Amino acid sequence: MKSNKTRPSFRPRVVLLIGAFLMPSLIQSLMCLDANSLAADDRPNVIIMMADDMGFSDIGCYGGEIRTPALDNLATNGIRFTQFYNTGRCCPTRAALLSGLYSHQAGVGWMMSDNGHDGYRGELNRNCMTIAEVLKTAGYSTYMSGKWHVTKDVRPDGDKANWPRQRGFDKFFGTIHGAGSFYDPNSLTLDNKQITPQQFNDKKDFYYTDAISDYAVQCIDEHKSDNPFFMYVAYTAPHWPMHALPEDIERYKGRYDDGWDALRGQRYARQKKMGLIDESWSLTPRDTGVPVWPAEKEKAWQIRRMEVYAAMVDRMDFGIGRIVNKLKESNQLENTLILFLADNGGCAEEYGSSGPPRPTLADGRKIPLMKEGELQTRMQPLITRDGTPVKTGKGVMPGPADTYVAYGKGWANASNTPFRLYKHWVHEGGISSPLIAHWPKQIQRKGEFERQPGHLIDLMATCVDVSRAEYPETYKGQDIKPLEGKSLVPAFAGKDLKRDAIYWEHEGNRAIRQGDWKLVAKGANGPWELYNIAKDRTELNDLTSEHPEKAAELAKKWDAWAKRANVYPLTPYNNRKSLSKKKKFNLKPGDNLPKSNAPNVPNRTFTITGDIAVPAKDGVIIAQGGTAHGYAWYLKENKLQFAVRLNGELTVLSATAEFPEKAKIEFRYQKDGQVTAKINGEEQIKGKVKSGLVAMPADGLQVGADDKGNVGDYSSPHKLDLTGKLKLQIQ
Repeated sequence: MKSNKTRPSFRPRVVLLIGAFLMPSLIQSLMCLDANSLAADDRPNVIIMMADDMGFSDIGCYGGEIRTPALDNLATNGIRFTQFYNTGRCCPTRAALLSGLYSHQAGVGWMMSDNGHDGYRGELNRNCMTIAEVLKTAGYSTYMSGKWHVTKDVRPDGDKANWPRQRGFDKFFGTIHGAGSFYDPNSLTLDNKQITPQQFNDKKDFYYTDAISDYAVQCIDEHKSDNPFFMYVAYTAPHWPMHALPEDIERYKGRYDDGWDALRGQRYARQKKMGLIDESWSLTPRDTGVPVWPAEKEKAWQIRRMEVYAAMVDRMDFGIGRIVNKLKESNQLENTLILFLADNGGCAEEYGSSGPPRPTLADGRKIPLMKEGELQTRMQPLITRDGTPVKTGKGVMPGPADTYVAYGKGWANASNTPFRLYKHWVHEGGISSPLIAHWPKQIQRKGEFERQPGHLIDLMATCVDVSRAEYPETYKGQDIKPLEGKSLVPAFAGKDLKRDAIYWEHEGNRAIRQGDWKLVAKGANGPWELYNIAKDRTELNDLTSEHPEKAAELAKKWDAWAKRANVYPLTPYNNRKSLSKKKKFNLKPGDNLPKSNAPNVPNRTFTITGDIAVPAKDGVIIAQGGTAHGYAWYLKENKLQFAVRLNGELTVLSATAEFPEKAKIEFRYQKDGQVTAKINGEEQIKGKVKSGLVAMPADGLQVGADDKGNVGDYSSPHKLDLTGKLKLQIQ
């Protein structure tokens, strides 16, 4: 597929759009309409587009100087939310967006690692559904192009249970991982197969932002169904590394020579003039870690970083323009709901800002060329495809494929104008996002601001609303958590969303917003700060001492939510311990081994043997793990069962014979998924599951009970009156 890198001039034109999608008559006859509903045979396409690590003020219609004509046009012909929120970090945002739940409820309270608690599994769980899964039940086609980043397993031959095709998308092109080169991305995938850039685009000019747009346009082109489609376009621009095309960088040459202080002032003035922010809100002071521009010693390098960042946003906007034009050409723009947002605030991470350029391996060896067809598996490649060493460090001018740096705190401070702090934090700079809503057929307000607070959790509810889908209580045998968000459809017409409170937690940073009040804290041990957002959205006047009763009320409300939404314990990933290296374990009833002392069984074959007595008919013999990863041997109605959880997906194998009161057992679970169980020398279970365990179970090992997260189809603790001894041996 060839990327179109020739920019057409953006000229206004008048287009007459006619037509709508027809729904099958059966569905039409079953739909009930209210006065505010669309006709049942006229459901819209829905496209959610998201930028990665882009600040509140970067695009033109939110006060920025970066050329974004496509987004500005969508805003002019739609509405802009002034108080829309994300979670403050890439992967939790994606989990909340896709599921309509707070990220901890979906299993992604932090990053992509299992930290022993259901809120921090690093994996979309099976008690949530994605927008794609829900809308497929209503007949929608579902497409995705871009960054996934809600699963631990990015390996080409790994467990794909939580990849896009397995979570409701009919088509997928993009990256499974969270970051990488724009010229040679790691984990680049088409449907379920990882590919090289050349396998997607056989030209030498592969650029990931263009490829994401290319595939989105292709999906619209190839959509032949009479039913509508849902498409999720998740750009990685402008996340580091700062990679951009030369012609785009050239457009910003000299634009940032006056530095970040001047840029912040210019954006702040534009935001006030356009009415985006209240004139009474003061601009936050420059970050104390950022020098005044005249004192900056690396001006040329700093200017180049921002020029490349702007070019990345510019190129993303160009691709969005191509998607919109394809909708126009196919007469679908009129009845397509387009939502554009960012996953978190500007990013102050200083990747590549210190240390010398790194042109070779540490010991001076020459870096070998990549073989033809070799998949890129490094977040930062050592070399480009043509063999040029990749450089990082202060003074390396970003843009080309052989560089790998970020844009730094000074420019992130400007990106988040007028707010405080950045990605990671839940002060306004970390969580405030543009949200443009464009839907000509239904949104009659043109160019207006919508000032009600909204949150990522509202996007699922909005999609369910406009698609007339039914959000289920159960799906594929799993209980599904109720939606947390509100449909934004009333807000499209300026009506009250009637919401109570919105909540945040990330890396111990905490917040609650209720009405005009916001309670927020930095870090798990940081003190609460109280702000009246209507009067002081830049969070400069802490009112906790003036309104201690309000602070206490909101803190209590936040705590109740945190307990309900799997937020506790805060920052469990800070307490990770090394795993056991033992291969033989002598066990007895009542043993309860924490993760650090439990058998290290992922991707290994192991056996459990012993002589036991079990007078009861139901209960757990041995269990290791919980609702995300683990296995259990247990009795149900006096018959032996084997249960395994692989990324939350439950498989159960059952014996047909009654379990004797006294038994010599030999249980075996192989790394290829083969399972056998012998009782008193006779084979009672023989079967195969998807694979061996793919991750270390976080809930530890127990004998005679499973009182943490339940592995099998039973209620914890499912205790068993068990006597005897067991031996577990890893091969």
